[in-house]
Amino acid sequence: MQSLKYLALLVSIALFLSLGAFAKNVNSGSFDLEQTAKVGSTVLQPGHYKAEWTGPENAVKVSILRNGKTVATTEGSIKELPSKAQNNSVTIKTLPDNSTRVDEIDFNNRTDALLLSGM
Repeated sequence: MQSLKYLALLVSIALFLSLGAFAKNVNSGSFDLEQTAKVGSTVLQPGHYKAEWTGPENAVKVSILRNGKTVATTEGSIKELPSKAQNNSVTIKTLPDNSTRVDEIDFNNRTDALLLSGM
């Protein structure tokens, strides 16, 4: 009877620990912005951000969060990289008016990159 209780306890613990793996949101990633740049129509200041996206790979809706709050939204797409990114990186594009825009975000150890549209 005691061994049955221990077995039930072990199964419960294993199930609880495995839920974390299934709950992980694979449609998000963190990045650091090292200079002021636009995302959509919003100008972001340097700092740590999180990108979250939903939708089909060729037309994702992107939310940029800072400290858990959405600070910018835009549209974009997912780009498959030939190999896993070595680290997080942000590609910045300089616009004709000399302002800058986030163009691409690569996430550490992932083969998908986030391309942001130039709205």
